[in-house]
Amino acid sequence: MSLKEQITADMKAAMRAKDTKRLGTIRMLTAAMKQKEVDERIELNDSQILAIVEKMIKQRRDSIAQFTAGNRPDLVESEQAEIDVLSAYMPEQLSEAEIAAEVAEAVKGASGPKDMGKVMGALKGKLAGRADMGMVSKLVKQALMG
Repeated sequence: MSLKEQITADMKAAMRAKDTKRLGTIRMLTAAMKQKEVDERIELNDSQILAIVEKMIKQRRDSIAQFTAGNRPDLVESEQAEIDVLSAYMPEQLSEAEIAAEVAEAVKGASGPKDMGKVMGALKGKLAGRADMGMVSKLVKQALMG
């Protein structure tokens, strides 16, 4: 079952269960997917859908930071609930040790900070959706500097 079919099935299940919060989040995701398909005149594959989900989770995390700073725990809770629903579509996340091992492998043969773009490019394809790319970037920087 493709990711798109899984999302559609989950939407139908949420409708039947009258789970309005989950349904709203899934509808938001399907709207973002449709928008991308219409804008680019393409049929999304699983990796493109994962990129959309990842972007939506990042937006929610940014919002949580803003709402926490603004002392709005009600909105923080709402955004966190959306992250929980969206996270179900992400592949299992790698541990920090697994990420560090991938980074160590990728920086072999790199000759310092000027190769950061090359290393990140290689890792992005491998780790997309399975690791926080901010943390990957930090680990690559440390490996190339030291």
